[in-house]
Amino acid sequence: MKILALIGGAMVLASAASAAGIDSRAYSCAALHSMVAAKGFVFISQPFSDFVVLNISYCSGSGSVLLQRRSVVTVDQPECLINYCMDRPIDGRVD
Repeated sequence: MKILALIGGAMVLASAASAAGIDSRAYSCAALHSMVAAKGFVFISQPFSDFVVLNISYCSGSGSVLLQRRSVVTVDQPECLINYCMDRPIDGRVD
């Protein structure tokens, strides 16, 4: 019974850690891309606090969202390009 409680506790802690997001600086660029491909989206809490998505289908909104490329720092690259969702500006311009 103690083993089941230990396993259950570990699962709760693991899910809480993933809910808090990841630090992109702890992963290689390839590992970050693999994680996004496997899950569809990942919340990066450090350094910029936003969701990284596989494609626009993971963005919420009804046609008012754009997919934009952004770079994050990873353990092996200072600029690892990733996708994130951005609200479409009211005037339609993307700067």
